[in-house]
Amino acid sequence: MIVIPCLDEAEHIATLLAQLVKTTDQIGGRIVVVDGGSTDGTWEIASAIASRDARISLLHNPQRIQSAAINLAVAEDRGVSSHLIRIDAHCRYPDDYCARLLAEMDRSGADSVVVSMIAEGEQGVAVLNAVAQNSTVGNGGSRHRRRSEGRFVDHGHHALFRLDAFRDVGGYDPSFSHNEDAELDLRLRRNGYCIWLTADPVITYIPRRSLGALTRQYFNYGCGRARTMRKHAVAPQLRQMKVMMVLPAIVLSALIGVHWIFAVPVALWLAVCIASGVFLAFHHRRAWLVLSSVSAMLMHVAWSTGFWWQMVGSLFSGGSVASPGNAR
Repeated sequence: MIVIPCLDEAEHIATLLAQLVKTTDQIGGRIVVVDGGSTDGTWEIASAIASRDARISLLHNPQRIQSAAINLAVAEDRGVSSHLIRIDAHCRYPDDYCARLLAEMDRSGADSVVVSMIAEGEQGVAVLNAVAQNSTVGNGGSRHRRRSEGRFVDHGHHALFRLDAFRDVGGYDPSFSHNEDAELDLRLRRNGYCIWLTADPVITYIPRRSLGALTRQYFNYGCGRARTMRKHAVAPQLRQMKVMMVLPAIVLSALIGVHWIFAVPVALWLAVCIASGVFLAFHHRRAWLVLSSVSAMLMHVAWSTGFWWQMVGSLFSGGSVASPGNAR
């Protein structure tokens, strides 16, 4: 079963379905589009295509978010399928993507196969955002944000599950609008299931086209990571701790009037971001890519703010705090 959770993806859904229909001829199964209440014509486009092709079905997701969408499709499947392939409409895939995933699962013996995701912007701000997201400063060295040699990991971009493993751990937590993938991976690993980050295939991620959208995205990522840490009482990794401290460093710099040393942490952070932008501009031989440092800064500030919004807010509420935006 191939599942596509989506919300307002009219620009991509028709092309994606045309590509995936060819895949079902190779591997069998069906395609389930789970729409979270699109208002841009996504539902109408997918419905028209599904009316002409019995291999495609359409579900409405009243909870809107991706975690609930996948769970809904799995529940509707009623045990017919043995595997779940998750397709995100905001990405581009090789034509034989699904077949290669299944071959990797057979070869590795893993219960879940995850993939590397490389961002690629077409123009303007989207290019800056992509360059920042592909850089170590932007992604913190996350393994699935760069090409991998193939290895067992704790987390990666979700691609393929054995449905018996997915069901055994309870599927996605439908209260998570973001970081639902890392939260599920944590439960899979704790229950003895193996996650394989494949070297091939690699997918192309389509980044946000504005700095505002990027900021909202990373604020929600920070909220989601905080929720995962609180739910499972896990400590942050070093790369996460560095980003967590961005907002405290900015706040601390307000005390520069007391002593200049309070500005040192934020000055070091700014220097690293700017140096990264300069390096990337030289590396790609495009001077304007120095502005990718702005994207990186916004990603850090937004993630850190979302993290502390969730952490501090949950102390007062006794649980989780809803982020301002729940859809991706």
